[in-house]
Amino acid sequence: MRVVAKFGGTSLGSGDRIERAADSVASAVAAGHEIAVVASAMGSTTDDLLEDITFETDDADRAEIVSMGERTSVRMLKAALSVRDVDAVFLEPGHPDWPVVTNELGEVDVAETKRRAREIAADMDGLVPIVTGFLAEDHEGNVTTLGRGGSDTTAVMLGNYMDADEVVIVTDVEGVMTGDPRVVEGARNVGEITVDELRNLSFRGAEVVAPSALSYKDEGLAVRVVHYQHGDLLRGGTRIEGEFESLIDMREEPLACLTIAGRAIRNRPGILSELASALRAEEINIDAVASGMDSVTFYVDVDVAETAEALLHEAVVTDEALSSVTVADPIAVIRVTGGELPNQSGVIQDIIAPIADAGINIIDLITSATSVAVFVDWDDREEALEIVQDRFD
Repeated sequence: MRVVAKFGGTSLGSGDRIERAADSVASAVAAGHEIAVVASAMGSTTDDLLEDITFETDDADRAEIVSMGERTSVRMLKAALSVRDVDAVFLEPGHPDWPVVTNELGEVDVAETKRRAREIAADMDGLVPIVTGFLAEDHEGNVTTLGRGGSDTTAVMLGNYMDADEVVIVTDVEGVMTGDPRVVEGARNVGEITVDELRNLSFRGAEVVAPSALSYKDEGLAVRVVHYQHGDLLRGGTRIEGEFESLIDMREEPLACLTIAGRAIRNRPGILSELASALRAEEINIDAVASGMDSVTFYVDVDVAETAEALLHEAVVTDEALSSVTVADPIAVIRVTGGELPNQSGVIQDIIAPIADAGINIIDLITSATSVAVFVDWDDREEALEIVQDRFD
């Protein structure tokens, strides 16, 4: 197998941990596998360096300063592998074989980076390249960076471009957990999770794999997350399945919009559960939910709208806090799903402004970590879909 192993700052946070990392790489090499390593700065070195820059500096000097953490890590790992009789070379910006190149906009130059990554892959027979994570280099040779979580991005990107079989993210958690073990009891490891699920968790605070990294994962590239104490690069942890696709999708069947109004619904614990349970009793699927200051809206298939209205009306008349239920149909929903949506400033305005300019009324707008759902009248669906497609083509 060809494996790209990324060691995070915690997994390189001390001499003992660097020894453990070197042992795991040496073991995989001894088993006949091709291993490339991406190294983060040791411990909190990068954050410490950033905190110490209390003076005026330009971006180029700042990048050079913060690069010192990763530059130190690759040297430490190379030295540890050498005493284990593993032939290794460290690659950092400025090295003639350095792979990660950015353009004048600070974005990865895909064609050049892919070309260089493939050259490194072709030379891996018996040689372990150790690459500084997080860092890049522009065409003029200046050091640039890939942003927070950049070492994850380096690893998955190189894994993709080097035609690796697997990328292993070595960190301080035993893969993806069912909950934060520091907060909840009984948290356990999740054996498998999809890219879509993990990206949603990542954009909402789960610090497992940087969201920017997952955009480089394709269907054929395996990605796993393992704990640094595990000591085995080839087994265990959480396997990340699938690939993230940017999609524009319009639901083929119409929806009905049921809105329940009530006094201070937002301050009523359990109200969503009570109303949803009423629909569940008749196995009515809820496509989407939106809440306001004094209302809750459920979107359901239009052919079950009458049944849903009757059930919700029963809840309204038996609860003094609820006032009325109304139904509007038919309604269309257009969903825009894309891994980079949260990183695009003004993306919601870019979606809704041209729809509004066309005189189309937007009934509702529901956003999540990686998607935007636009609800419009059924008769406006084709025009709205064309507008959204034009925006993202």
